[in-house]
Amino acid sequence: MRQATLLLDDGSRFMGWSFGDERSVTGEVVFNTAMTGYPESLTDPSYAGQMLVMTYPLIGNYGVPPTDINEMGIPHFLESEKIHVSAFIVADYSQDYSHWNARESLASWLRREHIPALTGIDTRRLTLLLRERGVMMGKIVIDGIEDNDSMADYGSINWVERVSCKEVITYQPSSKCKRVVLVDCGMKVNIIRCLLKRNLEVVRVPWDYNFNELEFDGLFLANGPGDPEHCEKTVGHIRQFMQTDETKPCMGICLGNQLLAKAAGASTYKLKYGHRSHNQPVRQVGTNRCFITSQNHGYAVDAATLPLDWEPLFVNMNDGTNEGIRHKSRPWMSAQFHPEACSGPVDTEFLFDEFVEMLNVRTV
Repeated sequence: MRQATLLLDDGSRFMGWSFGDERSVTGEVVFNTAMTGYPESLTDPSYAGQMLVMTYPLIGNYGVPPTDINEMGIPHFLESEKIHVSAFIVADYSQDYSHWNARESLASWLRREHIPALTGIDTRRLTLLLRERGVMMGKIVIDGIEDNDSMADYGSINWVERVSCKEVITYQPSSKCKRVVLVDCGMKVNIIRCLLKRNLEVVRVPWDYNFNELEFDGLFLANGPGDPEHCEKTVGHIRQFMQTDETKPCMGICLGNQLLAKAAGASTYKLKYGHRSHNQPVRQVGTNRCFITSQNHGYAVDAATLPLDWEPLFVNMNDGTNEGIRHKSRPWMSAQFHPEACSGPVDTEFLFDEFVEMLNVRTV
């Protein structure tokens, strides 16, 4: 393996070895504390433009599952059709792998999709630095490879526009009961799987598409990367939806939580180093019910700015940040975490059932 260096914009340097595509690349450096699930994380569009650091030291030991897609155009095992991280950084890459569903090594997959990756990095020291100073831009430089990349500002780019679908796509279950519009801001496909499993027809639309022109029974706002401030077109369409039919249900996940809050009149802000893990504890506001959740976001809703007819639905037990909102009288709610949990704990998948219940109540 060729020697390589991770350079951070504060001047810090971390030496390691390249086991992915050998090219220079830049991105926002973030860390994830999950012990498993690297194929799902790598294909999560919410990581677009970011260098993903895994704090769990041993990565690659169970290889990579098949990357094929089914008859609906949905990957069987991954969260999108390709890897979205700009680079992958680990402490100890395992060249040998073993798993019943493995089809190739992690290194082979990364090289095939032209994604740089480093091993031998002191990820503990790197994570401590990111927790202390916050996420920052970084660059990977491979020894002997020409470096032509400048360190761009992650927050200045509309990543949602880059990863959203480009046309309307419809997914129909074997037996249809309701039609749901899914606004694709960079969604994980397990959201589609969870909706189809509940016999919902899913109409997937681009992030800036005016879905109000369609006939549908409910609205679903998906996750996605970057700053919600770049999604004013989406927010405008959500506001129009709110003014059109007060009884039509709406649910948001991750970025969808932030966009729903902005449409309601609240504000958002960037977290110091975000929440990216499988072990984030959240409590349902007004109860003692706590859940362990899968999360991947760098921005949060400022709950103090919610209008009087809205209220927090969940709160993070580690830092007290908002983890979801709901309207006090209308069937609109959202979660900052990922109830579809792929990968991660499935403690909160019941939120999809609650969304279906809201759809059925509206019909009655």
